[in-house]
Amino acid sequence: MKKVLVFDLDDTLFPEHEFVRSGFQAVANWLEQKYSITNFFAVASNLFKQGIRGKVFNLALEEMGVKCDQEIITELLQVYREHFPKISLHDDAKCAISYFHGQKKLAIITDGYLRVQQNKVQALRLETDFDWILYTDFYGKDCWKPSPISYLKVMEWSQASGSECVYVGDNPSKDFVTAKQLDWLTIQICRESGEYANVIISDCYKADLKIQSLIDLMEII
Repeated sequence: MKKVLVFDLDDTLFPEHEFVRSGFQAVANWLEQKYSITNFFAVASNLFKQGIRGKVFNLALEEMGVKCDQEIITELLQVYREHFPKISLHDDAKCAISYFHGQKKLAIITDGYLRVQQNKVQALRLETDFDWILYTDFYGKDCWKPSPISYLKVMEWSQASGSECVYVGDNPSKDFVTAKQLDWLTIQICRESGEYANVIISDCYKADLKIQSLIDLMEII
């Protein structure tokens, strides 16, 4: 019997690209208001669509002919990370949460900067749908997945053994390896537009099962 159902947040329950676009828009508004710089949203969004990660702000400003230094990049990162996002749950996530609410102990384990993830949860109004939301950054970056800390804390909180726990995530590089070692059932959500759906990885990092919709959980669990 599976007693505890734990979800990843980003790209599992909602599309992370919505947060990125929301953040780009917040930065664009700030740049226009403070420096009268326009068109940031379009340029940054195009770079992101091209697969650029990590240097979008620098490259966008460079492409726009705007001189940038570390001080302004730091300011943009702060605006991006602290903005209150306009995001929404995947439709299948809404269905799954509604179905399992009250049947299982529901939890979220989410990596990322604490303030950023808290804003996402608040924007998605998930506090009342889940019994516990575990922000790994609260314990320090060393406790981000695949650290065993969060999984062990869920087992302690729920008083459940590993065989009674299920973890659903999207990123095989970190979501499943530790949970599997603790005897959890691991399930990868492989959405058509997901960044990790076709990643080739060693067996120990693979989930036990793959699904294309969270609605499939209703048959599995």
